[in-house]
Amino acid sequence: MAEPNLQDHDAVERVEMFDGVGMRTLNHGERTSIHEIEIAAGAVVPMHTHPHEQIGYLVSGRVLFELGEEKREISAGDSWIIPSEVPHEVTGLEDSVALDIFSPKRDEYIAR
Repeated sequence: MAEPNLQDHDAVERVEMFDGVGMRTLNHGERTSIHEIEIAAGAVVPMHTHPHEQIGYLVSGRVLFELGEEKREISAGDSWIIPSEVPHEVTGLEDSVALDIFSPKRDEYIAR
């Protein structure tokens, strides 16, 4: 069983994932993890897949989301769900911040 944990945002290390894309693992339990993703205008999270289900929310900014066959601009307040193994890519149209929740948790991000 996971232990209760209150996490201070400023105590979490920011990791550069790609040029202009930073990530903080805000917290995690046994089955889920939550991550803050900063995407600079013009930066790209390249097309990829993973076995995790992903639910996200755009806190601020605007991005171009490519999800499977769909390509769409999304703005602050919009959200998404990406089933396991569905290809996706995100391009920052302006400086943006997103929250991503993964199940199962992203162990490779927690270990960073």
